[in-house]
Amino acid sequence: MDRNLFREEHELFRQSFRKFVDREVKPNQERWMEQGSVDREAWRKAGEGGFLCPWLDPAHGGAGGDFLHSVVVIEEMARSYDAGFAMSLHSDIVVPYLEAFGTEEQKQRWLPGCASGELVTAIAMTEPGTGSDLAGIATTAVRDGDHYVLNGSKTFISNGILCDLCIVAAKTDTSPENAHRGISLFVVEAGTPGFVKGKKLRKMGLPSQDTSELVFEDCRVPVKNRLGEEGGGFMMLMQKLQQERLVVAIGCQAAAERILEDTVAYCKERKAFGKPISKFQNTQFKLAECATKVEVGRAFLDRLISEHIAGKYLVKECSMSKLWQTEMLGEVVDECLQFFGGYGYMLEYPVTRAYMDARVQRIFAGTNEIMKVIIAKQMGL
Repeated sequence: MDRNLFREEHELFRQSFRKFVDREVKPNQERWMEQGSVDREAWRKAGEGGFLCPWLDPAHGGAGGDFLHSVVVIEEMARSYDAGFAMSLHSDIVVPYLEAFGTEEQKQRWLPGCASGELVTAIAMTEPGTGSDLAGIATTAVRDGDHYVLNGSKTFISNGILCDLCIVAAKTDTSPENAHRGISLFVVEAGTPGFVKGKKLRKMGLPSQDTSELVFEDCRVPVKNRLGEEGGGFMMLMQKLQQERLVVAIGCQAAAERILEDTVAYCKERKAFGKPISKFQNTQFKLAECATKVEVGRAFLDRLISEHIAGKYLVKECSMSKLWQTEMLGEVVDECLQFFGGYGYMLEYPVTRAYMDARVQRIFAGTNEIMKVIIAKQMGL
């Protein structure tokens, strides 16, 4: 299907980024999976190439592009069977909080490093007992003069080990009636006393991504590191979750397209009973079903990307996309893996790793059950 989202500048950017992926990402993927994290040097090289936060204003160290440049990065990383180089988390989920809600002093202090790759970011919302329930977080931030004292723990934090900056959601008002209005956001810098990076968590998929627990033990964070007004954290999170869920959907769609493409090629080569398995009706029907889902997903998603760039309120639609694209990816990769037979169970095959990596997409950025709750509320139910 022809796409009309991108201009020539985006296609040139895509060519440049593909060369970066071929040169700096693919040769290192196996090693990164084994060590459980991406090299810091890779982040700096991505920054040097202008591939981190490409939408950021040059006044803050960015390249002055737009969200479509980020879409290119997300799609190409998905097509490379990336297993955890969390560029999109950094560029399109975390850094937008700093750009949208930070003071000019905060922007000058942090954004240039975010664009250069000198500063890697994370966001810490999820806690051991809360999951998708942001109003139920237990981490507290108590004002003490020119500082806040943070206490609590977070879990399942991507970039948790590597991060230099972590946006932390904490309660500045613990009264039950202020469950939402009592949340504030703080930028906690690595090395701050009391900011403890816990163990790296072992996961079923995304082995290159350093996911960890974070602990705050009487961690003194300067007031100047608070984002926005005290108590404004929940509304800031709600404003940015639309793009977060769209980012997840974009990656899932591109991954499904690549997996289907590679599976079709494999089925034309693999033979059974004297002929390519692509000639069997069952293969044709299954792949036709997958191709239909992929095409439907692409049409819906590209419309959302265009409307998101135009600044439209798309909470319902982005929740639908996160729900649909993640479920679609799971269905497509499961069907495709079957055609690889025993090889589809071997870790050296990209489709096998893609199968494991796909499962978490239905969990993070708000579980798909939460997406259904949001969609229902937006429908007035």
